[in-house]
Amino acid sequence: MKSDSVQPLRVGVGTNGPACRMISGHGRTRLVLSPLLPSGLMPGLMAALILILMAGLWPFQSLADPASRLRVFASVLPLQYLVQQVGGEQVQVEVMVLPGQSPATYEPRPRQVAALAQADLYVRVGVPFEDAWMRRIRAANPDMEILDARDGLTLRPMEAHRHGDDETRHHHHHPRAEEAGEHGGEFDAHVWTSPRLVRQMAERIRDRLSALDPDHAETYRANQQAFDQELAALDAELAEQLRDLEQRAFLVYHPAWGYFADAYDLRQIPVEFEGKEPSARQLARLIEQAETLGIRTVVVQPQFDQRAAERLARAINGRVASVDPLSVEYAANLRALAAVIAEGTQANPSANAGE
Repeated sequence: MKSDSVQPLRVGVGTNGPACRMISGHGRTRLVLSPLLPSGLMPGLMAALILILMAGLWPFQSLADPASRLRVFASVLPLQYLVQQVGGEQVQVEVMVLPGQSPATYEPRPRQVAALAQADLYVRVGVPFEDAWMRRIRAANPDMEILDARDGLTLRPMEAHRHGDDETRHHHHHPRAEEAGEHGGEFDAHVWTSPRLVRQMAERIRDRLSALDPDHAETYRANQQAFDQELAALDAELAEQLRDLEQRAFLVYHPAWGYFADAYDLRQIPVEFEGKEPSARQLARLIEQAETLGIRTVVVQPQFDQRAAERLARAINGRVASVDPLSVEYAANLRALAAVIAEGTQANPSANAGE
């Protein structure tokens, strides 16, 4: 539990210290007058504080009234994070796929469906559970607006690696999100793994929040602009870190990092085949490919069985590295993936032979 934070308000400060303190904690803020103040100063101090409040100069404004905030549902944790960055204190954001759960198999809890009845907006991104649940989500609150975070983006296919085909992804049509519709399971939904796409998504989130809550449109604009600067800096940092890699492919159990790979001229090589563990023959070809390319790391995510990835890692004298594309720690997570890719690829396959 967070302890109360104490911040002095320097109004009428004398030898006895601050005239009053702001104590913030447990969702509320309290004003405490110093017990050491001479009684004769009290009326004047109170009058001064009232004038400050009336002038709108009070520097310790409390959080927006929960009843006045927009209520938003987001399908996955990274999307919740994006909405929070744009909405700030004016938006209450809940996530549908709870931490540790897979969006491929998730079923919303009854309390979540009940809470949708009070929501103003649902932000979707085309993860698999939404294909089965979107009609019920809409039915829970017909007045709730739906924003598809993929709107306006160019989608990529969900890769089913053809072992030995080094350029599989370049032979597919990349449709606009509008072509995918609500049944977009054949398209990769992990658009948030590219900071460049997230910058576009944040603009659409800003516009929708502003339409729903025009009184705070300027706040949403300022939040989005600040977030955009952070994303631009993150993008530049990742591009610099990955720019000079001689070997630009990486092994990943589930192909969730395609947009990240596209952004930085990389290529993910999936271990699973059409959602299933590789056969013995497919695994042998993966081993051969990894040895040829000098790949020594297999990227996994905690929602999937890691046994096949572990067998592959042992066969190539490498390791398994867990990076979760569903993590709410957005920037730190992308930095972690970049580090894993940079450390797990070697131009010389024998470089790590002794590990």
